[in-house]
Amino acid sequence: MSTQTNTTELPMDLRIPQLKAAYADGELTPRVLMAQLATQAERYSKYNIFIHLLTEAEREPYLQALENTDVNSLPLWGIPFVIKDNIDLAGIPTTAGCESYQYCPEQSATVVKLLIEAGAIPVGKANLDQFATGLVGTRSPYGVCHNAFDFDMISGGSSSGSAVSLSLGLCSFSLGTDTAGSGRVPAAFNNLIGLKPSKGLLSTQGVVPAVRSQDVVSIFALNAQDAHQVFNVAAQPDNQDAYSREEDTLLPPAWPSKPIIGIPDDDSLIFHGDEQAETHFYQTVKQLESLNYDIVKIPFQPWLETAKLLYGGAWVAERYLAIADFFDANEAKLDPTVGSIIAGARKLSAADAYRGSYALQEAQSATQSLWQQVDVMITPTTPSTFSIQQLEDDPIGLNSVLGTYTNFMNLLDYAAVALPTGFRKDQLPNGVTLFAPAGTDRRLLKLADQLHQSFVTDSGAVKTPVPAPEPEQFISKHSLEIAVVGAHLSGFPLNAQLTSRGGKYLTTTQTAAKYQLYQLQGDGPILKPGLVKIEEDDNDFPGVEIEVEIWSLPIDQMGSFLALIPSPLGLGKLELVDGHEVVGFICESYGIEKGKNISHSGGWRNWMKIRS
Repeated sequence: MSTQTNTTELPMDLRIPQLKAAYADGELTPRVLMAQLATQAERYSKYNIFIHLLTEAEREPYLQALENTDVNSLPLWGIPFVIKDNIDLAGIPTTAGCESYQYCPEQSATVVKLLIEAGAIPVGKANLDQFATGLVGTRSPYGVCHNAFDFDMISGGSSSGSAVSLSLGLCSFSLGTDTAGSGRVPAAFNNLIGLKPSKGLLSTQGVVPAVRSQDVVSIFALNAQDAHQVFNVAAQPDNQDAYSREEDTLLPPAWPSKPIIGIPDDDSLIFHGDEQAETHFYQTVKQLESLNYDIVKIPFQPWLETAKLLYGGAWVAERYLAIADFFDANEAKLDPTVGSIIAGARKLSAADAYRGSYALQEAQSATQSLWQQVDVMITPTTPSTFSIQQLEDDPIGLNSVLGTYTNFMNLLDYAAVALPTGFRKDQLPNGVTLFAPAGTDRRLLKLADQLHQSFVTDSGAVKTPVPAPEPEQFISKHSLEIAVVGAHLSGFPLNAQLTSRGGKYLTTTQTAAKYQLYQLQGDGPILKPGLVKIEEDDNDFPGVEIEVEIWSLPIDQMGSFLALIPSPLGLGKLELVDGHEVVGFICESYGIEKGKNISHSGGWRNWMKIRS
């Protein structure tokens, strides 16, 4: 085994917060950093990471644009990123791993444009399995892309260069695409976080299609916190992409504060004879159990059967359709393995397409009920890993093995995150994939963030530290502020109704001086307050400021929360002392008829102290 990773001259910590801090302190500028990264990239030329590394002149417009703004004035100000070369960057050729196919786009892909507008700087266009057809990183006329940990092992694909560039410290994050696992397999083989977003959340406008109905743009990151920052910028609806979806239209099932984890049952686990991979996975499960997660074994055969549809069914026809005219005229110029896969689509008929559609519908039906038992599934990302020589000997068979746990996810409309879980005995990285129904992207990243440091201390191949979890980062932008006044306050008996639904404490404040607070009639077991808005001209009962806590609650959790609120209480608009309105607990006027006016206390927490 040959390990050739050079760690003697590496750039500084490229995590997003650390770079921002270096910029803010004046220790570093984007211009200096980009020059360093270009020099370092040249040292890794034997890894065949880049198809096009941006020149000094090509970097200049991005640097000048940043230098005309204040330091860190944009979400990703000065953050370097790498782009898979089937995603357009304006003025730079897009090859999709095929020189004969290349064209020079006038505009960047939507996702690239959003990232650049947020201050990110492109480093280069990364190598890939030709036309994103493969999970191996060996199917490129620009050379085999080598694993960041072992030069003789595969990097994973098709987003090979995107993963290896990040693992070797040449960028802060990178973009790949993921149709069958291309954003997860390379992450697993290079000790990275790999986010495969829900379909449609990141625009595919300006991306060379592989299987257009199933393609997503993926994010490689050193940790889940960085991935989430990138996702926040890139996950925007796009009217130029017919498959684009808005995040708030996806309403997956609710999760408790500690989700129930499903794993494949013993009969469904496949490791292709790799005892190291099998041992490592069961060790990972034991670690999850030691962290007090409930683990449920789930019959996994429906998912395994669905995985076979992507390459063994009619969806191969989309690979042909994406480049049909070029393919018919240039078939001999393609990588032989890629060409043979795409050529197989010529034999498919409309009947085959319907047959595949029926099979997928049956799979969706068979798997839907399983989500009643668990919140998130965890599988090995791949059954095993292989050397470059092994792939040369069996390019199609071993590629199929790698897709065992990845091929079905876009077909069944899941979000997924590849998570590093440590190293095998042979010192190669290993990992698992977390997946759940579409719309769980932020939840999966939050869970990955909570687990990451439990398994590994470093990211990539250059030992970038894994940060401590920061769960507050992962609040959905589709959340609602809610003011609580009584038993739902922090430390009070009903607070768990908020926390179990992903609620997050934001701040403590007061209402406007327009309310009265009552202890409602009843002896318990839980005493309840009633907040009532008074008439402005009511001199007998003037309004006062009442202390409240403001919480953030995911919109998709509001229905189940509202169902728990007994009459005469309800939710309505509540005016705060600063004049802005939030949803809050209010009481119908009839509810206070036999209650006790406790407005003088200033709030329920104070009243409970006085009362005791």
